[in-house]
Amino acid sequence: MPRPISATINLSALRHNLSIVRHHAGAAKIWSVVKANAYGHGLARIWQGLAATDGFALLDLNEAIMLREQGWQGPILLLEGFFQPQDLVLLDYYRLTTTVHSDWQLEAIKAARLSAPLNIYLKLNSGMNRLGFPVGQAETIWQWAKSLSNVGEVTLMSHFANADNHIGAQTQFSLIQQASEHIPAARCFANSAAILRNPETHYDWVRPGIILYGASPSGEVADIAGIGLQPVMSLNSEIIAVQSLSAGHSVGYGSRYTASAAQRIGVVACGYADGYPRLAPSGTPIRVDGILTQTVGSISMDMLTVDLTPCPQAQIGSKVEVWGENQPIDDVAKAAGTVGYELMCALANRVPVTLRP
Repeated sequence: MPRPISATINLSALRHNLSIVRHHAGAAKIWSVVKANAYGHGLARIWQGLAATDGFALLDLNEAIMLREQGWQGPILLLEGFFQPQDLVLLDYYRLTTTVHSDWQLEAIKAARLSAPLNIYLKLNSGMNRLGFPVGQAETIWQWAKSLSNVGEVTLMSHFANADNHIGAQTQFSLIQQASEHIPAARCFANSAAILRNPETHYDWVRPGIILYGASPSGEVADIAGIGLQPVMSLNSEIIAVQSLSAGHSVGYGSRYTASAAQRIGVVACGYADGYPRLAPSGTPIRVDGILTQTVGSISMDMLTVDLTPCPQAQIGSKVEVWGENQPIDDVAKAAGTVGYELMCALANRVPVTLRP
């Protein structure tokens, strides 16, 4: 018999979340961000659940090719662009839109032999300080790009560092507005947080990522309360053993949890080799038979242990929701000192996945 752990991917929730984004985006078109194998959900599994999008945005050229070969004929945007001049042969063949963030990329496009011009996204560094041309050079770079016969449509792009927190996007947005005031080009600035918080940034295209999958850009469940997003991924397992501890007895590697009184402990078939965060401390929320309880002790490769005090009826075979419809992934991530993005992306290949239409 297979080990009693599985993930469920809810495609109806994905479609629902896209409709929520569409509502917030207004007239802007949507790049559905499906990088990192669709945030761990499995791009080949889920892309048709996002078929109502206007385009897909990702990093990996092989994933872009897979989308084309599986039948997607709409726009595909490479968020980090291309990495070698020879990549342009494939971008040309598969008609991919590429981000351009460096001089050498424009030089490579200029020198390439293409069947038709490529649409490009000029990335402006407005304060993230990762990729992009200095925002003050926006007009110069735009004029250079427009002068190239191998360049088709040019869209301005930037990325907000703090749209999901108290600092906000306004400082970066003001810099972009000032630098691009006289550039007659389409614009794409808003990420998930800005879609929800900063409608003035929406312009022509938006780039939702984490909210498509039903989690919070900030990692705070309260920040998306009332919006109507639904979790797409659920991770479930079962209790496979029950231990009765006496006061002073410990559980797990390093004896990091010691019972202060008599206590029933449930052993769950889920560990860091399945994608659960190894550093999750005692007290990380988890649900047994639908009842909220918490982890105790160290997370091991294949198992974790939970306090059964709130659910005395629990026994071997009791259902465990690690995260999903009732147990927000953001709460698990917050307790573990990480973000929901990481937990989604960490789902291991050994975990069986079921698609819910």
